[in-house]
Amino acid sequence: MTDLYARHQAVLPDWLATYYADPIELTHGEGRYVWDAQGNKYLDFFGGILTTMTAHALPEVTKAVTEQAGRIIHSSTLYLNRPMVELAERVAKLSGIPDARVFFTTSGTEANDTALLLATSYRRSNQILAMRNSYHGRSFSAVGITGNKGWSPTSLSPLQTLYVHGGIRTRGPYAHLGDADFIAACVDDLRDLLGHVRPPAALIAEPVQGVGGFTSPPDGLYAAFREVLKEHGILWIADEVQTGWGRTGDHFWGWQAHDASGPPDILTFAKGIGNGMSIGGVVARAEIMNCLDSNSISTFGGTQITMAAGLANLTYLLEHDLQGNARRVGGLLIERLRAIAAQHPGVREVRGRGLMIGVELVRPGTDEADPNGAAAVLEAAREEGLLIGKGGGHNTSALRIAPPLTLTVAEAEEGAAILERALRCIQ
Repeated sequence: MTDLYARHQAVLPDWLATYYADPIELTHGEGRYVWDAQGNKYLDFFGGILTTMTAHALPEVTKAVTEQAGRIIHSSTLYLNRPMVELAERVAKLSGIPDARVFFTTSGTEANDTALLLATSYRRSNQILAMRNSYHGRSFSAVGITGNKGWSPTSLSPLQTLYVHGGIRTRGPYAHLGDADFIAACVDDLRDLLGHVRPPAALIAEPVQGVGGFTSPPDGLYAAFREVLKEHGILWIADEVQTGWGRTGDHFWGWQAHDASGPPDILTFAKGIGNGMSIGGVVARAEIMNCLDSNSISTFGGTQITMAAGLANLTYLLEHDLQGNARRVGGLLIERLRAIAAQHPGVREVRGRGLMIGVELVRPGTDEADPNGAAAVLEAAREEGLLIGKGGGHNTSALRIAPPLTLTVAEAEEGAAILERALRCIQ
């Protein structure tokens, strides 16, 4: 055990999870690589939980942060803030939401918490629809709507949550159905549920479930849900904390895979937009955003230095078509991983889109989740110089792969080769 880890355990909570039997301290990074305190180099396929979205030490972002820090770092929302207005203008336009208003927070948790406040206030209801296997953050309200018991430490909540089918395509009571019948069954279930309760305020859903192991429904499910929601006046909140900014390759936002009914009523974002700086936020139609009847501020949301980082990062992402790169390189990586998986009886499924890829592990010869196997592969990959994540629903048995969106074809092949060797530990 390192001295730093012993000090960590002495002063930080037991429930503050770390990866690896011997946790590592990352000291610096460049591009898609990071180094630990012992000088070991790793190819980063997790990006600080999908947060280092473009690259480590991206010159355009570090320059923007340094220059802003030399002027003013912070003033709160009590004063006009040019970088915040400029980033809000760009995010509002990119969101696709008409007459959009943007509120900046410091995290995805806080963004979802704000979205829940807006929806329940606007609809005068404390009932929320959420997806099974979902994750929406660490706050009291967010864990109360999280449909993954491994990340929801209490059943106490200010909200009444009703969980809906559909977030996991290949498990559950409808897994045996084709895509069209799967969607129809989930819609029927939603209609039946709404026939038994007072109309909820909103449905909150991740287009691709992050902590849940990068699972997703067939394209079009949320458009079909939206038609039912509209009949009852129920809002749709798209949690884009992990799926936003082009990571899925085919679309800039995850909701666009279900866009037959147009954009969501409320969209939340965070993680990658700051490339490591703490930025989250909410986008909503003006009538929803402005429904609160008391004053509010944000001390740290939208502070000048984080907004400068967000503006530089978003500019780089758009000018270099990182969404297109995610589609091209991600597609190659998924096919490479599927070819590897075909040789491993412990791999149940390789799923995902763009540079958001899940590899679900099971005990060979069964359909039972293998969390011990996932932990072993995580360790073996680190030993070989690759950092990945893990997640999943009933058990943490899915490997999560989400590199920075500047990943090259050569780096994708390097990571796949390491993962191929790491998977041998569960044969």
